[in-house]
Amino acid sequence: MRAYHRQDYYLAVTTFLLVIFGLIMVASASVVQSYEVAGTNNFYLFRQGGFAIVGLILWWILQKVDYHVWKRFATIALVVGLILLGAVLVPGLGVEAGGARRWIGLGDMGTLQASEIMKFALIVYLAYWFEKKGRRVADFYSTFLPFIMIVGVVALLVIQEPDFGTAVLIALIAGTMYMAAGATWGQLGTLFTAGAALITFLVYSAPYRVRRILIFLNPGADPLGAGYHVNQALLAIGSGGLFGLGYGHSRQKFNFLPEAASDSIFAIIGEELGLIGAVFFVLLPFAIIVWRGLEIARRAPDMFGRIMALGLTVWIGYQALINIGATIGLFPLTGMPLPFVSLGGSSLVIMLMACGVLLNISKQTVKTSKDENPLSGWWDWWSHLVNSGSRRRSSK
Repeated sequence: MRAYHRQDYYLAVTTFLLVIFGLIMVASASVVQSYEVAGTNNFYLFRQGGFAIVGLILWWILQKVDYHVWKRFATIALVVGLILLGAVLVPGLGVEAGGARRWIGLGDMGTLQASEIMKFALIVYLAYWFEKKGRRVADFYSTFLPFIMIVGVVALLVIQEPDFGTAVLIALIAGTMYMAAGATWGQLGTLFTAGAALITFLVYSAPYRVRRILIFLNPGADPLGAGYHVNQALLAIGSGGLFGLGYGHSRQKFNFLPEAASDSIFAIIGEELGLIGAVFFVLLPFAIIVWRGLEIARRAPDMFGRIMALGLTVWIGYQALINIGATIGLFPLTGMPLPFVSLGGSSLVIMLMACGVLLNISKQTVKTSKDENPLSGWWDWWSHLVNSGSRRRSSK
C-alpha cells in the first residue's frame, strides 16, 4: 500500500497563478488579433480560457491518479505520439501556417499540436524504459544505441514539420533524463559531440536557419527583413524599461510584433509591466516550479517517479528558458510558446496535465537526509538523485 500525503502546494499554487496571469496577459496581447479575426477584443481570451478550464480539470484528475499507472500506457503513448507526428506531414490532415506544418486539424474545435503530446509521451516512455533497463542502463548496445534511435526518430519527424527548436528541446530533455538514469561520461560526451555535429549540419542545410543564426549574431543587419521579429521584440522590452508602460498600453501588439500573444508574449509582458513585472510575474514563478519539481524528483519513491519527475520539470524549465532567451536575443529565434502563459490550447492543456502528474508524484515522496539541509549545494543534490537511482538498480 502506497504512502500518500499532501501534494506540493508551492508547485500547485504557483502553477495556478501562472495560468491566471497568462490569461490576463493574453487578454491584453491578443486584442488587435481578436478584433481582426472576430470583430471582438476578447475572442482569443475566451478561447484560451476554455482551454484553461479543460487543462485544469485534467490537472485535478491526474494529480489524483497514481503515477505508476502510466507504466501501462508508456509504449502506447510513444506509438500514438509517433503516429500523430506522422499525421502532421500528411496532406489534408496537417494544417500549415507560417510555412510550417505542425498541427492536425480538428474542424470547429481548432487544431492539435502533435509535438506537445510527443514531449509528454516521450518523457513517460523514457522513464519507464530506463527503470526497466535497471543495471543495463549504461550498456552500449542494449540501451545507448536504442536510446539514440528512439530520440533520433522523434527529433527527425519534428524537424520535418519543420520545428528545429522543438527538436533541440526534445533532445535536451531526453539527454538530461538519460544522464540522471545512469549514463556514463563517455556516453554523454558522445551524445554532445554527435548532437553538436548534427545541429551544425541541419543549420547549414537550410538557408532560413543560416539567416536566423546570422541575425542572432547581428540583429541590426536586416531590421525590416529576417531580423524584423527579434528587433520588434527587443524594442518592446526596451520600451518597457524598469516599470513598464502599464497594463494594456503596449504599442507593439498593434501589428508591429509578430505572434504577440503566443510565442512573443514575454516581450509584451516586458513592455507593459517592465523588468520588475517580468521578474516577479514570470521568472520567479518558473524558478519556483523548477525548484519544487527538482525536489519532487529527488524525493520520489522509485526510479520511475524520479526520472519522470525530472523529465517533466526540465521540460517546463528548458522551454521557458528557450522562449525567454530567444525573445531577449540570447538564443536564435524559435516558435516555442512560454509554458502556461502563451496563447495556444495544445501547449496549455498538455502542460497542465504534466503538472498534474508531477503533483501526484509529490504526494508519494519520501523524506531523505538531505531534507535536513535545504541549502545543500547543487552537486550534492544531483549526486543524491543519480546515486540513489544507481543504488536501487544495484539492489535488483
